[in-house]
Amino acid sequence: MSGNQVEAVVFDYGGVLTGPVRASIAAWLRGDGIEPGSFSRTLKAWLSRDAPDGTPIHRLETGALSVEEFDALLAAELTTLDGRPVDPVGVLGRLFAGVRPDPAMFALARQLRDLGVRVGLLSNSWGNTYPRELIDGLFDPVVISAEVGLRKPLAAIYTLTLDRLGLPADRVLFVDDAEPHVLGARAVGMRAVWHTDADSTRAALAEVIPALPPAPHPGADLPHPHPPRS
Repeated sequence: MSGNQVEAVVFDYGGVLTGPVRASIAAWLRGDGIEPGSFSRTLKAWLSRDAPDGTPIHRLETGALSVEEFDALLAAELTTLDGRPVDPVGVLGRLFAGVRPDPAMFALARQLRDLGVRVGLLSNSWGNTYPRELIDGLFDPVVISAEVGLRKPLAAIYTLTLDRLGLPADRVLFVDDAEPHVLGARAVGMRAVWHTDADSTRAALAEVIPALPPAPHPGADLPHPHPPRS
């Protein structure tokens, strides 16, 4: 990456500031005895790039569908290995039960802020609450899809984030673990990093923010574990 100075880094939440969501999903599938293919097919139908507008996931992310309504719709699409119906109560809670904040990524965000780089959060919510005690004092702005009625990768939510930052797109770098969301950010002129792990993301940021120091010693100034969030 090259060009103008990066003045702000905006992070996704689930899968970026937390550990991988896929590990929690795998544990949920095993725990509930769900046939994995039924979940994969539903996810593709509701979230793939060619999915029609207004799928249950789209409506959940924009706040138009409640968690309880979504749980019921998702459970109805799933099959279990032994033929039992899927309990619709608390499906999303069980799906995200293994998700925890990633201390290395929170440390990275704090180091950026200490350097004078602004840090923000832009997340598609799946109905869960966020650990506000961890994010509100660190990230500004905090843009949650269900709170603003917009969702990634649509251009409007990136533009809203830029407006709240008051910065031009080429001065802002976005970090997300979903390729369509990375491409959506780039489409509005933002720089973007496709996150896979803390070390590679730190290295990518260090290319454009040379003053970024090495990762702190493990266990230093890290957030405490927190109940699952999206």
